[in-house]
Amino acid sequence: MSDYIVRATALEGKLRAFGTITTGLVEELRNRHNATPVATAAMGRAATVGAIMGIMLKGKDRLTIQVKGNGPIGQIVVDANAEGEVRAYCTNPQVDLPLNSIGKLDVAGAVGRDGFLYVIKDLGLKEPYRGSVEIISGELGEDFAYYFTQSEQTPSVVGVGVLVDRDYTVKVAGGFILQLLPGVTDEEISYIEEKLSQIPGVTSLLSEGTTPETILERLIPGEVKFHEKVPVRFRCSCNRERLEGVLVSLGAEELRSMIEEDQGAELVCSFCKDKYFFSSEQLETLIDQIQQK
Repeated sequence: MSDYIVRATALEGKLRAFGTITTGLVEELRNRHNATPVATAAMGRAATVGAIMGIMLKGKDRLTIQVKGNGPIGQIVVDANAEGEVRAYCTNPQVDLPLNSIGKLDVAGAVGRDGFLYVIKDLGLKEPYRGSVEIISGELGEDFAYYFTQSEQTPSVVGVGVLVDRDYTVKVAGGFILQLLPGVTDEEISYIEEKLSQIPGVTSLLSEGTTPETILERLIPGEVKFHEKVPVRFRCSCNRERLEGVLVSLGAEELRSMIEEDQGAELVCSFCKDKYFFSSEQLETLIDQIQQK
């Protein structure tokens, strides 16, 4: 099943929903970062929610998510846009922890239970929108639900999961977001809560071949209207020109040190791990540009 996000509404517009499968995306992240299973699960959960939040945007808008907990994985960063393009990294993809008390990957232990979740949205305005909440569990699904409820005043249910296979590759990954809008009745909320308590986990359902559409239909009362299906894929926006800008920002003195000590410079993109080498001659050209300003 290829990666995609489906957008839906129900309850006469009083509920909006998103379902996704992101197995390919999360496997790409695992492979690029050579991540351990627990790092893959943490980064994959954040990237899955980030993919859905990107689809909530319009046009050329994009967002960045930063999960800054006190756990050994360090910071998790996700970039996403309205076209289903996502990239992500974490500070320490080699973090390794024992399974938690219920025999699952200890995502909360890796992320940490103290810290903050930040969302920065570039909506084409003078200043980007910035929202943040405290991390409440470190499992990330609950933390994103708390973000939507507290920062965007939209009561939400977030289910997200990553299942890592015995060979450390990603077997399945995906999730859903249900957002309750004004007018939802207590009876409808109770129905959803009951279904959430009965339904297997996201990865169990996806492993059985259950589609994101079917997952939403099993959770939501009444007819679910599906509006669009957007492909999801890894894409990094790094390029040589942007990294030249990074080098220029370091200043002429720092670039001269690179020439003297290393006879050039090699920059590695945090998101995709692509390497860019700049020779001594190319650094000299950048120094000339700096001095001409």
